[in-house]
Amino acid sequence: MDTAVIVVAAGRGSRMGGEMPKQWQVLSGKPVLAHTLAAFAGLRVLLVIHPEDRARAEAFGVELVEGGATRDASVLAGLRALEGSGVEAVLIHDGARPLVTRGLVDRLVAALAVHQGAAPALPVSDALWRGAGGLVAGTVDRAGIYRAQTPQAFRFAPILAAHRAHPGGAADDVEVARAAGLDVAIVEGEESNLKLTWPGDFARAEAILKGRTMDVRLGNGYDVHAFCEGDHVWLCGVKVPHSRGLLGHSDADVGMHALTDAIYGALAEGDIGRHFPPSDPQWKGAASHVFLAHAIGLAAERGYALGNCDVTLVCERPKIGPHAVEMQTELARIMGADVGRVSVKATTSERLGFTGREEGIAAIATATLVKT
Repeated sequence: MDTAVIVVAAGRGSRMGGEMPKQWQVLSGKPVLAHTLAAFAGLRVLLVIHPEDRARAEAFGVELVEGGATRDASVLAGLRALEGSGVEAVLIHDGARPLVTRGLVDRLVAALAVHQGAAPALPVSDALWRGAGGLVAGTVDRAGIYRAQTPQAFRFAPILAAHRAHPGGAADDVEVARAAGLDVAIVEGEESNLKLTWPGDFARAEAILKGRTMDVRLGNGYDVHAFCEGDHVWLCGVKVPHSRGLLGHSDADVGMHALTDAIYGALAEGDIGRHFPPSDPQWKGAASHVFLAHAIGLAAERGYALGNCDVTLVCERPKIGPHAVEMQTELARIMGADVGRVSVKATTSERLGFTGREEGIAAIATATLVKT
């Protein structure tokens, strides 16, 4: 289904305190909303804002709609803005929940194949009390009781009609949907998907984000290409004059191939051959930057950025040193990375083996990917 996301961020968040609404306060070096929007990369996102926040919201580069005086009114404003655009499903999310994961988003969208709505929740495990005058006045049976979360997902037309018919004052969009007779499936929520409400919640969110940054993946790649007739070789995206060429189905850039395989390896995605089969004639003579760009793009789709990479070229000739900085720069450009995170170096095999006999060039590469 064609899916859009409405992120509701028009509230003022008075319980949090501070000089600005909580969705604009800084969390791990970025506004809360920057973390929230990152979870929906690749999807159409509509951000519902307070009119006073338009200038700073424009920096996010997403569609903006001004909200209303209540959450219901803000959601309805977002739904109306999507009307007639072909959207079939919509996720409605609180801007102050910055730790939602893509896995949860995927589970919700999958549930819409069967249900009119789906929402994440966690069963209540603590004892529940009623209180009066500062004393425990009784207990509440927690069986079948859940803590609701967002995003809450719905097929578009039914939830738009439900919001239009609802008088307002609903706690969330599930209440609106159920009032209209829509079925809403419970999808397993995430303990880390907390809503920033009180000042102490920022410390909890910071700790969770710090833990996520420890998600580091390591991959390695190895490639070999034999010499053939020619007057140059492509190495790490640079055309290097030489008395021989390199034999391969593509441009035989042995260094870039090894690095590409290292990134695929870090993602557990096999190698270049899986994604660009040599049996497919469309890749004959292809420039290897196509393969590297695909690998780093796949990493970005999964929420990873390049930590660093190191490529070692093994050959007697040509001499790599005069071209190493240009190679680093070109690899960094292709991957959209800081050149300081890219290393290219060379070694010989002391005249031993096929590289020592100048029959070809080998390359070894290592890459780390860090969860963003």
